[in-house]
Amino acid sequence: MTRPSCLAAVPIVPVVGFDLDMTLVDSRARITGSLRAALAAAGADVTEADVFACVGLPLEVTLARLAPGHDAATLASAYRQRHDSEAARRETPVTALPGAADALRAVRAAGGRTVVVSAKLPEALVGVLREAGLVDLVDEVVGGRYAEAKGVALRALGGTAYVGDHPGDVRAARAASVPSLAVATGPHPASDLWAEGADTVADDLTGFAAWLEEHVLDLRLAALEHALARADSVLVAFSGGADSALLLAAAVRALGVDRVAAATGVSGSLADGELDDARELAGSLGVRLLSPVTREIDRPGYRANAGDRCFHCKAELLDVLAPLAAAHRLAHVATGTNADDVVAGFRPGIRAAAERGALTPLADAGLTKAQVRAASRRWGLPTHDKPAAACLSSRIAYGVRITRAGLARVDRAEQGARDALAAAGLSTRDLRVRDLGADRARLDVDRGLVADLAPGTPAGKSVAAALRAAGFADVEVDPRGFRSGSLNELLPDPAAHR
Repeated sequence: MTRPSCLAAVPIVPVVGFDLDMTLVDSRARITGSLRAALAAAGADVTEADVFACVGLPLEVTLARLAPGHDAATLASAYRQRHDSEAARRETPVTALPGAADALRAVRAAGGRTVVVSAKLPEALVGVLREAGLVDLVDEVVGGRYAEAKGVALRALGGTAYVGDHPGDVRAARAASVPSLAVATGPHPASDLWAEGADTVADDLTGFAAWLEEHVLDLRLAALEHALARADSVLVAFSGGADSALLLAAAVRALGVDRVAAATGVSGSLADGELDDARELAGSLGVRLLSPVTREIDRPGYRANAGDRCFHCKAELLDVLAPLAAAHRLAHVATGTNADDVVAGFRPGIRAAAERGALTPLADAGLTKAQVRAASRRWGLPTHDKPAAACLSSRIAYGVRITRAGLARVDRAEQGARDALAAAGLSTRDLRVRDLGADRARLDVDRGLVADLAPGTPAGKSVAAALRAAGFADVEVDPRGFRSGSLNELLPDPAAHR
């Protein structure tokens, strides 16, 4: 298998353009005071309301409206001299509008870039940003642009959205072919901004972070669709969990059901009921589910259960799925690895899949686990809140030899523990029975449930009895509660097993 070309054409991090005046900064007093002073010196008397109504327009247009018949170049020079003077800064200071600084920081926190594109000349633009305490939060500035010309500049900078307070800013976003967020902090009410075609209108920037989360998710889902479309056809390694379910649903959207199939490896490491759940979910998406047998337990490295066990397990899965994909005329095998998995630090299974050419569309699109769940909610997938369900071998402490009987014992113990909890009127989102060797087991449950299972409590006795009935002689409850991958903590040097 060969991997399709990279996703460089589709951005996965935000590059957000912002207007300046009355979007990021409250410059009303500075602009109106400076313009009125310049016009008064030329014999033109205008009110503050007259001037404020023109904020956001190019200066030459404003002057032509407010002082027809006067020399615009002379008036513009007088205005700029006044606007940039020390006296104006002292008498009419410019301040950041509510939420402005946090909005710029949010873009940076999302790994993105901030760009201010304004009708102001660049020198004045930087000066105002500095005065308002925002200059260090801005990555690039472009001045002397209005409306569609702003959009041209934004597109050249790779912009993904534009934020402004003026109908011209909505047109700028449209010219750049990006979403517009309009804020009603300037002279134009929300109704004007909606009428111009804004995608979203807000009172101010205080809710920007929530909007940005959705914007970044939109970007990454678009990148995911792009990647899958370029793949032509895929066989999805399908566990039935949140990651692989979103990947499967996205593949159907991008390619159609005829060019997509799902495959769930069947072996002793698959927990009871997981295959039925996978079959039901694949069926709801109209996708055929293949269920090949995998024999990871026949691999010495898997049975030995050293720190690289997941490498051998994933190697077996991909070695089975690759010829299966070819037999069904599917170009690639894709896994549900997400962006968090890639940076988690200890994922030997990812290395095995990469060595075999498996695609990782979720990770390539930058989709984190939280974004996978958010997208799943958006698409109505039942897995949006499904707890992680790693294979049964992940419950067996490294160094304890893996056998079919050992996997079956863990499966029985977990089902028995859930039944005992239900009988006691208790439930837990996450539950793992960790086989520590020598017939010792540690039960991991949600931290809020640990006290209910203390030794001597009715529920504690019942759960312990269930684990003993499954074949464990020595049973304990982890006082720290459930933690994904907690057995990795027992490895002396996880990095050595990557």
